[in-house]
Amino acid sequence: MNRRTATKLPEALAAFIAIIWLGMLLGVSFIATPVKFEAPSLSLPVALEIGKATFSLFSRIEWGTAALLMLSILACKRRPLSGLLGAAIVAILIAESFWLLPILDARVEAIISGTPTPADWHHVVYIAMEIIKMAGLGALSIHLLSQLSSQATPSGGSNPCT
Repeated sequence: MNRRTATKLPEALAAFIAIIWLGMLLGVSFIATPVKFEAPSLSLPVALEIGKATFSLFSRIEWGTAALLMLSILACKRRPLSGLLGAAIVAILIAESFWLLPILDARVEAIISGTPTPADWHHVVYIAMEIIKMAGLGALSIHLLSQLSSQATPSGGSNPCT
C-alpha cells in the first residue's frame, strides 16, 4: 500500500461504514417495518412483537456500527465536519436507545397485553429522529466521499470523476 492509498483509508472506511449503516436504516425502519403492517394475516400484537424484537436487535447493531464509524472518523486527517456529523448521529442513537425505545417498548407490551393505551407523540418523534439520522448518514457519506475525491486529485491535476 503506497502512502497516498494509506492516507485515504480512514475516509474510505468511514464512508463505507456510513453507507452500510444508511442502507440498514432504510431497510429496517423505512421498508421492512411499515410493510409488516400491510400483511392482512399478521395481527397487530404479533406485528408489534416482531417490531420490538427487530428494533432491539437493530439497536445493538447500530451501536457496533456507531463505534466503528467514530473510530474511523477519529483516524481521518481533516475531521471537523465528519466528527460533528458523527457525533450528532450518535447523539440521536443515544436518545433513541435510552429514552424513546424503552417508552415505545412499554407501549408495545401494554398493547400486546390488551391494556388500552392512548395515542402519544413518542412514535412520531422516533420517526423524525430516524429521518434526521438518515439525513445525517447521507450527508456524512457525501462529505467523506468528497474528501476522498479531493485527496485523489493531485494539486494542479484534473479529476476525471468530477
